[in-house]
Amino acid sequence: MQKRGKQTTVQQQAAEPRLQLSVIIPLFNEEANVEALYGELADVLSRLDRSWEVLFIDDGSRDATVERLQGASAGDPHVRIIRFRRNFGQTAAISAGIDHARGQVLCLMDGDLQNDPADLPRLLDKLEEGYDVVSGWRRKRRDPFLTRRLPSAVANRLISWISGVRLHDYGCTLKVYRRDALADVRLYGEMHRFIPIYAAWYGGRIAEIEVNHRPRRAGRSKYGLARTGKVILDLMVIMFLSHYSRKPIYVFGGFGLAMFAAALAMFAYWFYEKFLRTPSVNRPALPALVVGMTVVGFLAIFIGLLAEMITRVYYESQHKPTYAVKEVIEYEKEDK
Repeated sequence: MQKRGKQTTVQQQAAEPRLQLSVIIPLFNEEANVEALYGELADVLSRLDRSWEVLFIDDGSRDATVERLQGASAGDPHVRIIRFRRNFGQTAAISAGIDHARGQVLCLMDGDLQNDPADLPRLLDKLEEGYDVVSGWRRKRRDPFLTRRLPSAVANRLISWISGVRLHDYGCTLKVYRRDALADVRLYGEMHRFIPIYAAWYGGRIAEIEVNHRPRRAGRSKYGLARTGKVILDLMVIMFLSHYSRKPIYVFGGFGLAMFAAALAMFAYWFYEKFLRTPSVNRPALPALVVGMTVVGFLAIFIGLLAEMITRVYYESQHKPTYAVKEVIEYEKEDK
C-alpha cells in the first residue's frame, strides 16, 4: 500500500525502531539511470545481514525520474522517495536524506551509476573496525582530465592542507557515516563534501578506501569548473566558522587594526616623500590604486563571511530547513 505526503518529524523518527543502514541518494534528472540503480542496490543490500532502507531524494527533476523509480521499486517497503518542490541542490538533498533517515549508519552515494553499489559492503566492513567515517577514493576516476580530474586534484590537496584532514578524494559522494558523527552537522552551499572535516574536528576517526568508479552510462554531469570556486569559498566559510564563529572580533578587529597600521605606515611614507625628502616627490596615483584594490578585496571577502553567519542565524534560530518537501512516497509492509 502506497502512502503519500507523510511528513516525519525528528520526534517521530526517534520513536520509530532504528534500522541498521540508510542509503541516501540525491537525484536530479536521472531517468535513464534510476531503474538500473535500484536493481543493483536492491541486489547488494538484500545480501547484507542487516536491516536497511533506501532514500531517494528527488531534487526537483524535470524529467521522468520519479515515475521510472516508482515503477521499478513499486511495493518495496525498503524504499522511500522524497520529492522537492524545486531544485535546491545536492547539499540540500543530502541534508533532507539525513533528516529523514532512520538508520544507525548512513551511506551517501550519487544517482548516476558512477558509484558502484558493490563497494558498499567493503565500506561497511571498514567502518566496523572502529571508524566514524569511511570515505571512498576514486583512484582510477572515469572523468575528463582537464575539466574534472585536474581541478578536483588541486581542490583535494588544498582542502587537506587547510583543514588538516588528509583525504585523496573529498569529491567522492560514496561515504558511510555513523549517525552520531552527523549529529550536529548543518549543511549549506556545497558543504556536504566537508562532512569528514566536521567529524574529525569533533574527534571522529576517518578512514579512506579505494572504490570503483564507472563511466557515466547516460545523462549529463551536473558538475563543472564553476563548482571548484564554490568549493574553495565554502572551505573558507568552514574554517572561519570553526575558529572564529564565537569570537568574530578577532577577525574583524584584527582586520581593522591591520588597516590602521597600513594607513599609518602609508601616511609616514607620504610625509617623508612630501616634506623630508629633497627634492620632494608626489606620486599619489599608484598608492591610491593599490590601497583601493586591497581594501575592496578584503571587504568583499569579509562581507561574504558575515553574510554566511547571518544566514545561519536566520535558518537555525527559526528552525528553517534548506529545502521544501513536496511529498514522501513509501510503501507499508503487507500483513502476512
